[in-house]
Amino acid sequence: MITLNGATVCVTGGARGIGRATATALAARGAVVHIGDRDLAAATSTADSLGPRVHAHHLDVTDEASFRGFLGAAAESGPLDMLVNNAGIQHMGRFAELDLDALQRELAINLGAVVTGTHLVLPGMLERGRGHVVNVSSMAGKVTTPGIATYCASKFGVVALTRAIRAELAGSGVTVTTVLPAATRTELTAGVRLRLQPTLQPEAVAAAIVDSARHGRGEVTVPRCLAPIGILEETLPTAIMWRLKRFVGGAEYGAYDSGQRKDYLDRIRS
Repeated sequence: MITLNGATVCVTGGARGIGRATATALAARGAVVHIGDRDLAAATSTADSLGPRVHAHHLDVTDEASFRGFLGAAAESGPLDMLVNNAGIQHMGRFAELDLDALQRELAINLGAVVTGTHLVLPGMLERGRGHVVNVSSMAGKVTTPGIATYCASKFGVVALTRAIRAELAGSGVTVTTVLPAATRTELTAGVRLRLQPTLQPEAVAAAIVDSARHGRGEVTVPRCLAPIGILEETLPTAIMWRLKRFVGGAEYGAYDSGQRKDYLDRIRS
């Protein structure tokens, strides 16, 4: 597996939240970390706070040329050992009422960028016979949640994509892991009703991402106790699942506190 001390690692969406926590944990293990983010000022602030091993780059994960440029700049530190496809956004509300362009962009960031990033790094890793890719999904990639339909679709897609690629890579020396966290206390969940749901701090997800370089397991659920929850979706009668989801999420699917969520929505819409 990957020895992180001295390794070259790229993290997308690295300025904030899980990405920032992951960059912090990687740097603490001695990795040279390149964080990419649309918000270069925030990425630079994060890199400056984490020390000389962490470097900031502008990155639009929906643009192939931008992604190639990001990876090329990182390669100046040495061959890429690990890529963390972390960038993601979430729109909330009833599917039919949401802006279609916003939903298409959500898919492009959450799933399309994972396709792009993984496709760009694998040839070099396969040629060297080593490398590790982490694709950050969500428990929404196991259990459908009304009010975030497109987010669920994107995260289900990340799980399926990574499973298929993992089978193709068997025996190559290159590994790929899907990390599926429960709701995490970042801007993405600002104003979201999280009644009775287990919630995490970004550092817990970052620890799972970093540890995957050591063990290379195919799928990691955070926390581990939620690993079987996807089975409920397939086995419980639909009416019971609907009642459970309504109880946890509230009477109105996709409802949130607009005041608490305003700054996040303004940022991802800009």
